[in-house]
Amino acid sequence: MDIRQLRHFLAVAENLHFGKAAEQIGITQPPLSQSIMALEKELGTPLFLRSKRHVSLTSFGLEWLNYVKTALEGVDALPQIAERLREGTKGHLDLSFVSTADFNILPILVRRYRSLYPDVELSLSEATSDIQISDLTKGLRHAGIIIPPRSSELPAGLCYKKLVSEPLIAAVPALWIKEQRFSLINRKLSPDSVRDAPLIIFPRHFAPAFYDLVIDYYQACGAYPNIAQQAIQMQTIISLVAAGMGIALVPRSLRHMARRDVRYIELQKPAAFLETGIAWRKDDYTPTLTRFLEVTREMLAVIS
Repeated sequence: MDIRQLRHFLAVAENLHFGKAAEQIGITQPPLSQSIMALEKELGTPLFLRSKRHVSLTSFGLEWLNYVKTALEGVDALPQIAERLREGTKGHLDLSFVSTADFNILPILVRRYRSLYPDVELSLSEATSDIQISDLTKGLRHAGIIIPPRSSELPAGLCYKKLVSEPLIAAVPALWIKEQRFSLINRKLSPDSVRDAPLIIFPRHFAPAFYDLVIDYYQACGAYPNIAQQAIQMQTIISLVAAGMGIALVPRSLRHMARRDVRYIELQKPAAFLETGIAWRKDDYTPTLTRFLEVTREMLAVIS
């Protein structure tokens, strides 16, 4: 069977008259009758009960009618769906992000994008920067919000745009503040306190730029850090701080991860700024990605 036969069946079912149905679809009655008979032969059962004065649907035809309507509605919607897919207002977008982005730029971007394109299926997955960059180069994701490596270390096939930049602050065990184990200067953590405290950090290969920023800060304070523990996820790092295993230097926006057993303190000796941005493949022209990048540019114009 083909779409033409299904439209013929629907016309007759709606009119219950072969002459009127033929007129509706713009053909003569004999080919319409032949089309219906061929369809009935293919299905192996009659669709209509016919007499000289009356046409009615068989019980099978009545049941099948709803499926035919649904199928034809789907076919008729295909051009519009194709247009929306082409324009990026429908489809799929696979976006990954570093855990720190969940506390600064990610919620803003996702909220705006969803409000503009609610029919796009947005897949979000958390991953470290190194994994995201690898996945992007393999074509496994559309875009990733990453802590960028040095420009020379970014694969040639990727584009990158800065989103936010924020200073590092210290996440410290609340109990240590109560016990006055830190030297605070105008409510800021002194270099001596930073230098003497054990550090909780992630392995360097997950985000080299972030790791080097922390190490550089310690060296600017006159010491190499005493690394007490390493962890991949920022939530895990904060949990280890809460357990009193050490301190962590984290982006300022991480203060939104509020915990009663952790305090976030500004650094008396200012640290360098940590950058977060979005990366995507140069040869990826997926319409939903194009729309997302447009939203990103618009949001940057507003918040800058």
